[in-house]
Amino acid sequence: PRPPAPVKYHSPVYRLHDYVHMTPGAARFPSDSIMLTIDDGPDPEWTPKILRLLEKYHVQATFCMIGCEAKASPKLAKAVVTQGHHLANHTFTHPLSLPFMPLHSIRREIDRTQDAVATATGIAPHLFRSPGGNWGPQIYRELGYHALVPLDWDVDPRDWSEPGTSAIVQAMLAARPGDLILCHDGGGDRSQTYAALKTVIPQ
Repeated sequence: PRPPAPVKYHSPVYRLHDYVHMTPGAARFPSDSIMLTIDDGPDPEWTPKILRLLEKYHVQATFCMIGCEAKASPKLAKAVVTQGHHLANHTFTHPLSLPFMPLHSIRREIDRTQDAVATATGIAPHLFRSPGGNWGPQIYRELGYHALVPLDWDVDPRDWSEPGTSAIVQAMLAARPGDLILCHDGGGDRSQTYAALKTVIPQ
């Protein structure tokens, strides 16, 4: 067994204030800031489109990368970093049952993703998002060994379910200062997400 983790987490970050509080060295943000997080990539079709959109409006986002996808598209993962965006570990295979898996399997999901993302980008993530926002004590324990801050969200437009562009836009525009918005660049057809972001980001 490992020795006690040097960092102890008991709950994830839901808002920007929590992120600043729980992340050593994090910069202070303007009071009207919103954190945009983008999950399940990098994806060869949708990630480049979203990157161009973010670049057009000078927006930085946090990309929660799946390890196997970063390994499959290392140049794309590197492009995310080169364009000034932040990274989060989103496990290697995106198991929604992560809290109920054996400890060695949880550890492997986290470790393999740290390695894959660092190999592709030259940067090891300092954030971790559990698939589906499913958390548990063994996950927090493992995150402590890596000093990986657990990252959740408080605005979910459910874009992964493809509810229609207007529904995604409406949910995102309801965000208030300090909110963390969840959306996706991987895991399926993200045309609705992309169309929504084209409206939401300028506003």
